[in-house]
Amino acid sequence: MYSIKSLYTPALAEGEGVGTAYEYFAKRLVLRPWLQNLPPVKRMLIAGLPEKYGSSLDFLLLAEELGATAVVADDRPAAIERLQNSLAAAQSQNWLIGCQPETHVVADISVMVEMDSSFDLVISSEVLQRLVESDRQVYVERVVELGTAVALFCPNADNPAHTNRSGLHGLHLNELQTLVTQPPSHLVTVSGYIDMPPFPPGIVRDEDQRAQASSGRMEAFAMWGLGYYARLEKLIPTSIRRRQSHIVYALATKNS
Repeated sequence: MYSIKSLYTPALAEGEGVGTAYEYFAKRLVLRPWLQNLPPVKRMLIAGLPEKYGSSLDFLLLAEELGATAVVADDRPAAIERLQNSLAAAQSQNWLIGCQPETHVVADISVMVEMDSSFDLVISSEVLQRLVESDRQVYVERVVELGTAVALFCPNADNPAHTNRSGLHGLHLNELQTLVTQPPSHLVTVSGYIDMPPFPPGIVRDEDQRAQASSGRMEAFAMWGLGYYARLEKLIPTSIRRRQSHIVYALATKNS
């Protein structure tokens, strides 16, 4: 499994930093055991790119690890272009070499009528919250229709310190749970709170500081410690995680 230190490289390629590397690591901690109980993932759809932060290179890394074909859909040509630029930057650092996802600009991300193939996994991060409320259920029903398994991550509305600083809307965990469990979804769902780094949101580093974080021994040791902290997040009382976590998630499979 990748470390926070190693995930810092693709985060930098996206123009992000340690906070994004920590987020990527936190998502992997919940995805890894869940995916082990699923059939092999051969075809994966990234159903929308993040609204503001990053380009979901972590999901391309996941597809590469799983040996899956990656397909990306978004309704914003600029987001697709940002993904392609981030991927090129990562490849210049010998990451995701040979990865060339199939990309589609769709007219409406909530329905994705252009997507007509079935997928073993449909996944997204920082997408649901940018949809108007009436489109959120439509989006969830569509990704369930397209995929055997679905993984959704979005900002946690119970942490206003994060949503206010990021400028993103959020969902409460119970709202996300309702979206993925009400008919006609019929899903078996694992859900919760993740991504509670022990530093305040919105820290900005200059290029020299970013370079030091990539190569400095003290920074490497700090990221090693962050990895252990991330593994212990689940032991923190839910009442604290609800207020402090940056992300709510739902991992869902169709009930056979």
